[in-house]
Amino acid sequence: MGRGTMSASDWLAGADRTSPWREARVVVAGLGRSGFASADALLELGASVEVVDDADSGATADRGKLLGILGGRLTLGPGSSAVLPPADLVIASPGWRPSFPLLAQAAAAGIPIWSEVELAWRLSHPDRAVPWLGVTGTNGKTTTVNMVESMLSAGGYRVAAVGNVGRPVMEAVLDDAPYDVFAVELSSFQLHYTHTLSLHSAVVTNLHADHLEWYADPDAWPRPDSSPYEAYGADKARIYERTQQACVYNVADLATEHMVEEADVIEGARAIGFTLGIPRISMLGVVDDLLVDRAFIAQRRDSAVELARLSDVHPYAPHNVENALAAAALARSFGVREVDVAQGLRALRIGDHRIQTVAEVSGVTYVDDSKATNPHAAGASLRAFESVVWIAGGQAKGTSFDDLVATTAGRLRGAVVLGVDRDVVADALARHAPDVPVIVLERMDTEVMAEAVAAAAAMAQPGDVVLLAPGCASLDIFTGYADRGEAFARAARGLTEG
Repeated sequence: MGRGTMSASDWLAGADRTSPWREARVVVAGLGRSGFASADALLELGASVEVVDDADSGATADRGKLLGILGGRLTLGPGSSAVLPPADLVIASPGWRPSFPLLAQAAAAGIPIWSEVELAWRLSHPDRAVPWLGVTGTNGKTTTVNMVESMLSAGGYRVAAVGNVGRPVMEAVLDDAPYDVFAVELSSFQLHYTHTLSLHSAVVTNLHADHLEWYADPDAWPRPDSSPYEAYGADKARIYERTQQACVYNVADLATEHMVEEADVIEGARAIGFTLGIPRISMLGVVDDLLVDRAFIAQRRDSAVELARLSDVHPYAPHNVENALAAAALARSFGVREVDVAQGLRALRIGDHRIQTVAEVSGVTYVDDSKATNPHAAGASLRAFESVVWIAGGQAKGTSFDDLVATTAGRLRGAVVLGVDRDVVADALARHAPDVPVIVLERMDTEVMAEAVAAAAAMAQPGDVVLLAPGCASLDIFTGYADRGEAFARAARGLTEG
């Protein structure tokens, strides 16, 4: 039988851009930005594409109209995901849990389910393939990817930062620009349905409890006896599979090292650690006020080379130095020179809502880290300051705040707690920091932030930091972490000198 007469099930396992996509019926689950990019690419290749989404308004409706013009079929609106249309392949958007009816039906029928990242990887071959440098982890992913992009740009490489950072990988693959390399942020959700990815180099920045509500779904577990946390970690570990050059891990986080030890990598791939301490062989680390490399130099057995100064890292905080070291390891694995690491760090300015000073009033500094959407990220922010009035709360996503409060209680002047899961945070404070004054706000509208800032300002003393590091997601009240951070900044700037 010639290739042109094969059924899609015969060739999908090894599919690439040159496969006979006109024979394939593909269902795209979700019409967000990555779903649209996937559908657009598949329609361009001639596949029969049906897009399913329970939403049917706003950006979803606009994207749907365009895909309809391009020849796609649409099933939009409440209940659309209840039944799987005829399909040879399903492309799953990151937010869709494995137990969603459409995905569960596909799995039960043995129909392949890919992420947009998996599709992009397949369609980049054989004619649009460039190396990918991949970043995942509970915290620091976006910052690390931005640092990698800046270092590569300083080195003269044509680079695109893609993936969970904002721009779908598929968009860059379809782009006619001649990229040298992609810096790719990968969430655990994206990795869950990624099967053949083979990165040039990869890093897991850290592993801590997050998104446990998504992984409470047993359909997401790698084994029947798994826990949500184990399932979350297993998806993060997928990034190291088939790595070609360097598997970068966090020396302070043993879970990331164990992932590297257990990964099935391409022969010759190296394990590279990063540490805030003095590095051992095959590590990057810190000596005095310098970031140094003892991994990508010929004399690594008895020496290290300077990459940058701590003062080159903005904003300065220990966890951001870790991000810089992780980024440097990826960049160095790709051949970036020492001078370009430093230049990349100096040239980069991290976006809003990441340890961003937004106001100084009456000797009190107001810092927006609304991007700290889980307890570990909030803890990293808290440890960057000596005396803090902490604004926290929102959607806790099934996580615990006990360890965070127990380890940072000595830094707390006070706390203001808000959001749907405010009691989760307040109860942890009561158990582990009983002497810290806590104000719990009940209202559930956006004006709560102005109330929170006023309450925090009343507790703060000159030299203190009022820190928005919620440790929670924001969609209970706000449209996203940026909306929450902007509300905090407005309220802080609206304070008057007392």
